[in-house]
Amino acid sequence: MVFFLILAFIAVSSGILMITRVNPVNSALFLILNFLALAGMYLTLHAQFVAVIQILVYAGAIMVLVLFVIMLLNLQDNAPLREHIRAPQLLSIGAAAVVLAILLQVLLWNSGSTLDALRAQSPQAANLGTVESIGMVLFTEYALPVELTAMLLLVAMIGAVVLAKKRFP
Repeated sequence: MVFFLILAFIAVSSGILMITRVNPVNSALFLILNFLALAGMYLTLHAQFVAVIQILVYAGAIMVLVLFVIMLLNLQDNAPLREHIRAPQLLSIGAAAVVLAILLQVLLWNSGSTLDALRAQSPQAANLGTVESIGMVLFTEYALPVELTAMLLLVAMIGAVVLAKKRFP
């Protein structure tokens, strides 16, 4: 529980730092830290597959795409990155404060019965998030949809190559 809370603090603080940075590259780096903290939180919840996918897809592929777009924008240091609009910022801070107040009220108002119900897990909960259990389900019960999805992606990839191919005389 302590490790989960430390990772949650890192995730929240890196999210706040991400949206308050002026430099988009620094924001992207804080977003990567946020993704890694979320992956660690998934690991503490025994969801190994989701943690690995979080790192591969979000911290890997998506962030490479985001950094590529940032580099393509070629922002100069003196270029204004955003306009200062106070009303929407104040409205969003107020909305976040209301959501935080409601969350704290629900957590403090509760006698603990709901939290105890959330903590109660089935005996198989530790095995549900493993790569082995997800692979067994995917390739036994859902073998046909997995194969159809693979074929659809293959056809889409071939179609994209054919459409992007330059025609030479």
